[in-house]
Amino acid sequence: MKKRILLVVSFIVLAVLIGFAQENSTIIVPYPNHYEAKKGHFDFTNRLTVSTDADEFDDIVRVFTTQAKSYANINVRQKKRNARVKLVKSSEVTAKEAYRLVIEPDEIVIEANASEGTFYGLQSLIQLLINAQQKGNTSIPCGVVDDSPRYEWRGFMLDESRHFFGMEEVKKILDMMALQKLNKFHWHLTDEPAWRIEIKQYPLLTEVGGAGTKWDKNAPVRFYTQKEIKEIIEYAAERFIEIIPEIDMPGHATAAVRAYPEFGGGGSERNPDFTFHPGKEGTYQFLTNILKEVAVLFPSEFIHIGGDEVHYGNQQWASFPEIQDLMKREGLKDLVDVEHYFLNRMADSVKCIGKTVMGWDEVTNAGLRNENTWVMWWRHDKPQMLQTAVDKKYATIMCPRRPLYFDFVQHDSHKDGRRWGGFCPIEDVYAFPNEEMTGGQFYKSDFVKGIQANVWTETMHTVERLEFMVFPRLSALAEAAWTKERNKDYEGFNSRLGWLITFFEGQNISLFDPLHPERISEINGVSEEKH
Repeated sequence: MKKRILLVVSFIVLAVLIGFAQENSTIIVPYPNHYEAKKGHFDFTNRLTVSTDADEFDDIVRVFTTQAKSYANINVRQKKRNARVKLVKSSEVTAKEAYRLVIEPDEIVIEANASEGTFYGLQSLIQLLINAQQKGNTSIPCGVVDDSPRYEWRGFMLDESRHFFGMEEVKKILDMMALQKLNKFHWHLTDEPAWRIEIKQYPLLTEVGGAGTKWDKNAPVRFYTQKEIKEIIEYAAERFIEIIPEIDMPGHATAAVRAYPEFGGGGSERNPDFTFHPGKEGTYQFLTNILKEVAVLFPSEFIHIGGDEVHYGNQQWASFPEIQDLMKREGLKDLVDVEHYFLNRMADSVKCIGKTVMGWDEVTNAGLRNENTWVMWWRHDKPQMLQTAVDKKYATIMCPRRPLYFDFVQHDSHKDGRRWGGFCPIEDVYAFPNEEMTGGQFYKSDFVKGIQANVWTETMHTVERLEFMVFPRLSALAEAAWTKERNKDYEGFNSRLGWLITFFEGQNISLFDPLHPERISEINGVSEEKH
C-alpha cells in the first residue's frame, strides 16, 4: 500500500514538474541561444509602461508600442522612471545585435549595447505577450534570455518584376521579418517582365517598362515611385532591416530594353531582347546614371547588379561590330570574357558611387575585387561555386535554390510550383546549412556571412499565393539564420510553430500549415492546387 501511495505521489510530482517546465519553456522564434526558466510570473493585464536610459531607444519604443497594440491588444506608455519594462544600455552586452532579457515578477529589464539588441529583446518580449494573449492569460513566465545571432546576414528576397504586390504587402512582410529578427530585405526590382523603380532621368523605364507581368504583357503599369520607396526604406529602418536594391545586368534586361532599345544587346529565340549591349559606351553611362539615382535613394551599403544567366540571351553579341571591336581592343577571347569585362566596368561604377557590389555566384569567375564584392551562392547543384567564393575570399551569402527558394513546392502533395529533382519542405529550410546541402564544410568559413531565402514570383499571381509560399517557411529561415547550430531542434521548433501559425492567420496572412497539411487556409479559403 505504501509503495502504491509513493508511486502515485511520484507521478503527481513529476506531472507538476513537467507542467512547470512546459509553462516556463520559451516559445520564442527564433529560439534563443540561452534560456533559463525562473519561478513566478510577470503580470501585465492589458497595459505596460516602458522607460529607457538612452534617447536612441525612443524610436524603438514607438515601434514596440504599435506592435503591442496591434498584435496583443496591449497599451504601452513611455515613462521617464518607475516603469515596469526598463531598456538599459549596458557595456556588458558586447555584440551589436545581442541582448539580455530578464523577466521578474515585478519588472522586465532588457540590456543591450546598441539599438539593434534592444529592438531584438523587445521582439522576444512581444512574442511572449502574443502567446499569453492567445491563451487568455495576463502574465508571462519569469526567466532569463541571453541571446545573439548566428549570422550577421539574415535575409529574404522578393521578386516584384514578375508580379507586383505593392506597399501594403511589402510592409506586412517587413513586419513579420522584424518580429523574427530577420534583418536584410533584398528587393528584386528589375527583370524581363517589368521595371518597378522610378528613375527620374529615364522616365520611360517605368512608363513603358513598368507594364506587364510574367504571364500578362498587357497588365497595367505598376511601379514604386521614389517617394514610396523612401517610405518603405524608412519603415524598414525603424525595424532594423536594411533594404538592398537589385538592378539586374547585363542579362534579364528585357523591360529596360523595351523602354530604351538603343541600349539592347539582343537575345535568343526563347529570351528576346535579354541583354544590355556591352559594346556601346552609352550603355555604361546609361546604367551608371541609373545606379547613381539608386545609390542616393537607398542608404544600404550594397547595390546588387545580378550578373546571372547571361548565356540565356547573349548569342547575338558576336555579330555586333561594336563587340567585335571591343574584343580586339581589350584582348577578349570569347563572349564570357565580354561578360566579365562588362561586370568589371559596372563594379567600378558601383565603387565610384560609394557602394559595395553584390552579385549572383556567376560573378566569382569575373575577377571582381574581393574587397568590394559580395557573392550570393544560389546554384545548389554547383556547390563548387560556394567553395570558389570562399577560396577567393569573397564575403558570401548562401541562398541555394534547394532548400531556400520559396517558389519551390513545399509539400509532396502540392502540384503548383517548381521542383528541381526535389522540393523545399520546411524541414529542409530549418536544417540548412549543413555539410550535405553545401557540399562540405564551406558553410563554416569566416567568409560566409549568412543565409537568405529567395522568392521568384513566376507562379505567384496574387498576394494570397505569395503568402502561402512564404509562411511559415520564413519562420524556419529565421531560426536557421539566428539560432546557433548546437541549439537547433526541429521537434522543438514544431512545438512552437503552432502559436505562430495562429498569430499569422490573425494578421490575415494566407499560409500553408505544415502541422496539418491537409487543412485549407481559412484566410484565402482555397486549396494550394486552386491558386
